[in-house]
Amino acid sequence: MTDLIKIAVDAMGGDGSPKKIIDGIIHNHISNRENFFRIFGNENEINPYIEKKIDKKFYEIVHTENAVKSTDSPLEAAKKGKDTSMWLSIESVKKKESDIVISAGNTGALLVIAKLNLKMIENIDKPALSALWPNKKGMSVVLDLGANIECSSKNLVDFSIMGASLYKSLYPNKNPNVALLNIGSEELKGNEIIKETFQKLNEKKNNNFNFSGYIEGNQLMNGEVNVIVADGFTGNVALKTAEGTANFITDELKQALSGTIMGKISSFLNISNLKKFKKRLDPRLYNGAIFIGLDTPVVKSHGGTDFIGFSNSLDVCNKIIKGSLINKIKNNIS
Repeated sequence: MTDLIKIAVDAMGGDGSPKKIIDGIIHNHISNRENFFRIFGNENEINPYIEKKIDKKFYEIVHTENAVKSTDSPLEAAKKGKDTSMWLSIESVKKKESDIVISAGNTGALLVIAKLNLKMIENIDKPALSALWPNKKGMSVVLDLGANIECSSKNLVDFSIMGASLYKSLYPNKNPNVALLNIGSEELKGNEIIKETFQKLNEKKNNNFNFSGYIEGNQLMNGEVNVIVADGFTGNVALKTAEGTANFITDELKQALSGTIMGKISSFLNISNLKKFKKRLDPRLYNGAIFIGLDTPVVKSHGGTDFIGFSNSLDVCNKIIKGSLINKIKNNIS
């Protein structure tokens, strides 16, 4: 077990838990024997799904009957006490019993409980919520996606460094190109904070990433930039817009190709290309948002994803630890 990556899992968060969470662990274990799962939740509910399906040397269950509900406010979740599956899983990384923590539960509660338990990395003022987005050439890291509505230029510079460190941890053979999300590509566009951040990043000598200036919303998917930085308000709106657009295109294409006989024939003739298109836009492949800035990474799986999506977020956990994300941020931020 000492050589395995120890992942603390809140098994009671998200829709369909704990079954979906355990099914995700089993699916992940089939292709990856590098992980040890420390599972927090009701043992009586968890055991029937995992018993005899994974060797016990790859997991343990930490029993608790209390859990944070999706309807709980962050304050209510924190007041529930220190015996919820979410709190105990985060406490596990605080005590260095686990390397990383993941939950599909309440996002606001996860951030608050994480901040109550974990320290910030030195010289970083605010943690950011980051995630992976597909682009024409591969993947991009985008942050902040809602943890901080208002940000200073220092916060945005920190997000740039943390986002580049995350990208390098996940894709060690690629170089991060960082850009600020703005309303135009010209240097004079945007508010004072964006322009001040632009100047700081332009002047900053950083060997860990290339600063590419501004990027507009219609360029997010072109793949020229692979780390996109914004305040939490702007980033969250961009994320929801991109998700909505992807769902609209997929639904409209499905309707066009199944609504008429010609459409069905066309669908049959292009089935291979359609499968590739569907896979490219499958949100399960990009599941797993990451709170970065804390001294231990905290991964948030989408509450509504299925076991495949949760399994993919466990892969993200594995890559973050193998890629030494926290050490990269500490070295780069100083």
